[in-house]
Amino acid sequence: MINKLRAIAIFSYVVDNGSFRGAAKQLGLAPSRVSETVSNLERDLDVTLLYRSTRQLSLTHEGRLLHEQTKAMLAAAETGLDAINPGSMDPQGALRITAPAFVTQTALMDTFAAFGESHPRINLHFDFSDTPRDLIKDGYDVSIRAGWLEDSEFLSRSIGTADRLLVASPDYVLQRGAPSGPTDLEAWNWIRFSVRPDQTVLTDPNGQEVTVTGQSHITVNSADALYEFVARGRGVTSIPEHLACRGFDRGELVHVLPDWSLKSLGLYAVWPDHSRRENLTTLFVRFLASDKSAHPL
Repeated sequence: MINKLRAIAIFSYVVDNGSFRGAAKQLGLAPSRVSETVSNLERDLDVTLLYRSTRQLSLTHEGRLLHEQTKAMLAAAETGLDAINPGSMDPQGALRITAPAFVTQTALMDTFAAFGESHPRINLHFDFSDTPRDLIKDGYDVSIRAGWLEDSEFLSRSIGTADRLLVASPDYVLQRGAPSGPTDLEAWNWIRFSVRPDQTVLTDPNGQEVTVTGQSHITVNSADALYEFVARGRGVTSIPEHLACRGFDRGELVHVLPDWSLKSLGLYAVWPDHSRRENLTTLFVRFLASDKSAHPL
């Protein structure tokens, strides 16, 4: 039974890492040993757990069922380890973190790097994507989310804000004519971000708000794509300030209605109430929250 439990745990690491090689690196084993262990487990159980191809692994129905139960088993074991050593000065283990792709160009990367330097025995596995990930289904310990959080079953903590600016290309503004106010933008083409509302709320220096919808022919799922389309004169959009400043420096973008402001995006760390590695998760979140004043976005 002990050997089978070990094989099941290795199988779970393969699923979480998406490859035999990734699991082997985390476990300190040879990839061939990891592959052989999973194959032996399949033979012992008389089921196929993983579909293998040259590009990726995918779970069978039986593999998905086993992985769900295995996550609970490993979480219980790791909680037990945390309980007997909660104050360790040298924490170790692995954290799976998902974050918006745009933060790779912000000072938040300095914070991630500083955490890694402070805790060299914690293996950090990052997924950077502007497409939201499912914390539970995709097996992440922490999600960094930008926007305005709705009530959910997850725990959350503010770690900073990200300012946004309204931008367009110089040629597009010349073609349309400089707007005198937000209502002029109703006739402009808007490049939309798929996970944001279609309406844009602008605030003047006196605090008055105006909501603009405008036309839209292009919708994307990444902040970098917003930048690229607007720089090519396809319309107007709001993007994180660091991307906008890059465009200003290159002469590719101009600030539209600079006297009007957009609501900043809140940045939050979100994690399950009963996380897989609770002590490592809370350690990471506290580090991000304490460092946000030193590394504003």
